[in-house]
Amino acid sequence: MERMQTNLFPVWKPQNLSSGDVVKTIKSKLNFNKVGHCGTLDPFAEGILLIVTGKETANSIKYMSETKTYKAVISLGQQTDTLDNTGIPIKSYKVDDEKFSKDFFKNILSSFEGSILQRPPAFSAKKINGIRLYKLARQDIFVHLKPVEIFIEKINFINYDKKDLTIEVICEKGTYIRQLGLDIAKSIGTVGHLKSLVRTKVGLYDFKNSLSLEDIDNWNY
Repeated sequence: MERMQTNLFPVWKPQNLSSGDVVKTIKSKLNFNKVGHCGTLDPFAEGILLIVTGKETANSIKYMSETKTYKAVISLGQQTDTLDNTGIPIKSYKVDDEKFSKDFFKNILSSFEGSILQRPPAFSAKKINGIRLYKLARQDIFVHLKPVEIFIEKINFINYDKKDLTIEVICEKGTYIRQLGLDIAKSIGTVGHLKSLVRTKVGLYDFKNSLSLEDIDNWNY
């Protein structure tokens, strides 16, 4: 990659790495003193993660406020403690496929558009008394927070196949897609968890104009 000066790195985070891992990689490879990310992306998920360095870290809130787009696959019929495919199954319900249709799903999904209330999941990066909830949850300490107002611009139905509902979510900051997946499943009449999650876009950044960790490794900064 060509030599360039920047304080913003739109990185395509791979699965099985935390947002903190990406920050550490950039900090050690490019020798920055100040590095941060703008919006946590779960380790099981992949997609756009905005990294800011130096003076640009002061603008983190601006980047966090950018509209985000996700592609999510909700596996219906089973709920896990983490609400994703890394968790332990805790509930199972029957999935009544007979009533499902494209219009049925569209009606369900549209009910989650606009300003809605959402309860942050127990496994999340949200802090209480300075401690992230997922650290407490891993110790079997589950804190149930009050619902907060979020804004979902649009939820598009993509596909349904063998208990897997694939959707696209366009939303503002503070939206937990794992919790949204469970809430949608409950509206359908069952439970569910995220089988996969991809953050396809943040503001103007997507896969086409993002960097991979290999790009970072090969960068002569």
